[in-house]
Amino acid sequence: MRDFVGAIDQGTTSTRFFVFDHDAKIVAHHQLEHNQLLPDPGWVEHDPLEILERVRTVMRTALADGGLAASDLAAIGITNQRETTVAWDRHTGLPFMNAIVWQDVRTARAVAKIERGNAAPMVREKTGLPLATYFSAPKIQWILQNVGPAREAAVAGTACAGTMDAWLVWNLTGGARGGHHVTDVTNASRTLLMDLRSLSWDDELLAVFAVPHEILPEIHPSSGMFGDIYIEGAGSAGVPLTAVLGDQHAAMIGQVCLRPGEAKNTYGTGNFLLMNTGTEIVRSGHGLLSTVCYQLDGQPAVYALEGSVAVTGAAVQWLRDQLGIISEAAEVEGLAAEVESSGGVYFVPAFSGLFAPYWRSDARGTIVGLTRASTKAHLARATLEAICFQTRDVVLAMEEDLGHRLEALKVDGGITANGLCMQVQADVLGVPISKPVVAETTALGAAYAAGCAVGFWSGEDELRRNWREGRRWEPLWDDDRRRGAYAKWTKAVQRALEWAEP
Repeated sequence: MRDFVGAIDQGTTSTRFFVFDHDAKIVAHHQLEHNQLLPDPGWVEHDPLEILERVRTVMRTALADGGLAASDLAAIGITNQRETTVAWDRHTGLPFMNAIVWQDVRTARAVAKIERGNAAPMVREKTGLPLATYFSAPKIQWILQNVGPAREAAVAGTACAGTMDAWLVWNLTGGARGGHHVTDVTNASRTLLMDLRSLSWDDELLAVFAVPHEILPEIHPSSGMFGDIYIEGAGSAGVPLTAVLGDQHAAMIGQVCLRPGEAKNTYGTGNFLLMNTGTEIVRSGHGLLSTVCYQLDGQPAVYALEGSVAVTGAAVQWLRDQLGIISEAAEVEGLAAEVESSGGVYFVPAFSGLFAPYWRSDARGTIVGLTRASTKAHLARATLEAICFQTRDVVLAMEEDLGHRLEALKVDGGITANGLCMQVQADVLGVPISKPVVAETTALGAAYAAGCAVGFWSGEDELRRNWREGRRWEPLWDDDRRRGAYAKWTKAVQRALEWAEP
């Protein structure tokens, strides 16, 4: 009896596998981190083979720990870190180099050159995205220009390239022995190569970045049949892979933001605030992205307005891994709680530039307001406040674009376990913050999309009945304190600009 649905959540810092029952309760899960490779300043890489091994291990281990077999799963969905780019040989199955991560800024010079060539308006019109190092096309271009075997394989017709979902699907459905080279509309919408209206690779965009059409995956809806996955050590049954979505799009489904106007903010390595705009593409005049929200099999695409923040949870990891002032990420809450405020310290974690609404690749991390009285506790609190101020930047831009004020914000992701951070978020925004009982909404959204594709869940009404609020934070700051703190934040952001040269 196939009583459960599985979800692979391949994120920027770790890979997880979840098994959900019909009530959206987690019945099994396992998680493994992977290495963050930093070969040069501003460069961020992952080993695709390490990630693939992690995916296979977390699936096998979660099922074993839960006493389950592959035959217990009705379907599996994949959700993944977006924009991170892999290129590999379809005959050997080996990557030509490490994956270039979405945070990587090595393509800044190439992006600036394209922008000087006046292609930016056309790119923005067709893709809904600005020209930026964030997206996949400049990364593919860099690989083809700088990695000889990749360039040669592209000419010979044996190269494959795509986002992390394409790498995983190809391998999990057979790899060099017949794996499917496919992606979905949400991941394709983050490449700078797909036209938002036609939902297909665009020849003019491909020409701008010198990317051959032949190396790219086929674009599919977010739900439907992608192939079968066989899980080593979990029995001989194949499990249908019936959903693929970028992580933030999956979280929209997991939060049941399925109607126009519904929004959520996911707190992970970065922050990603999306608002459903229905079947209408809403263009931003304030630095936000127009993107595909999701497309269910046989239905039209649903779009979203998005504000992407590069570094939020990654700033906490920086306190742990680079500064060593905490030994575990969870310790940051207790350390920050030792002081009542940041003592005038502001931390702008622009390690890879600033994303929405600024889109400034020349920005770099900046700490201002230090005095002899400043302690590691003040820096910890400034780190949490930076997460919240960057979210306010995005919310204000979204309110300007849509012409109405946000009344409350649904939240999910790892940092929502930090109650102090969520209270500061409510204070900085001046609106209530609502966290669901199941905070792992990225994985849950992939499971929902996969389960709905095979009839495990009936549709939106049933998903809404599953959503329950787990905790709520009300704002405590008055308007004067909120305005004053945010004014200092914007001043700190200005200090971070014009630091790095391409």
